[in-house]
Amino acid sequence: MDYALILYYSRYGATAQMAQQIARGVEAAGLEARLRTVPAVSANCEATEPAVPDSGAPYVSLDDLRDCAALALGSPTRYGNMAAPMKYFIDGTSQLWLSAALAGKPAGVFTSTSSMHGGQESTLLSMMLPLLHHGMLITGLPYTESDLMTTREGGTPYGPSHFAGTDSKLPLSEAEKNLCQALGRRLAHTAGALKG
Repeated sequence: MDYALILYYSRYGATAQMAQQIARGVEAAGLEARLRTVPAVSANCEATEPAVPDSGAPYVSLDDLRDCAALALGSPTRYGNMAAPMKYFIDGTSQLWLSAALAGKPAGVFTSTSSMHGGQESTLLSMMLPLLHHGMLITGLPYTESDLMTTREGGTPYGPSHFAGTDSKLPLSEAEKNLCQALGRRLAHTAGALKG
């Protein structure tokens, strides 16, 4: 069965909430949504994460990525870039690159920041780069999504974003939820059009 993989890393929960909204949009458009995450990384080489997370989505496998019909990739912003756990996982996908397993599949990106000008757009762009190397087709959010023109929170044409506040506790706004769901629908529709 075809599915959209919503792959994310979330430290305080906002990126996970965005992933859930994207999944709602995917499923509203008739495609199965599969939520997956990546384990944290540590400078301590002895530290290991459990094989199964204590809560939330299961850890992603290369098979999850290879077999998806579409991908939404999400990470909080770290100095205008994706977080290290996501980068670490992406850096380990060379066997998929060698086989062109992701070439021609639609992908979108999403992020959350604790400050309004914390590098949302550069983080989204940083996540697009490896996806372009994989040959994926990047879908952003068109300005036909009216929330892009009126939001005072997150939201960009590069992909959904969220302003979480300095304590990382601000909930997703209605506009941010709408834009996440719009990306999910767009990915599902694009995957269907490419298949059909």
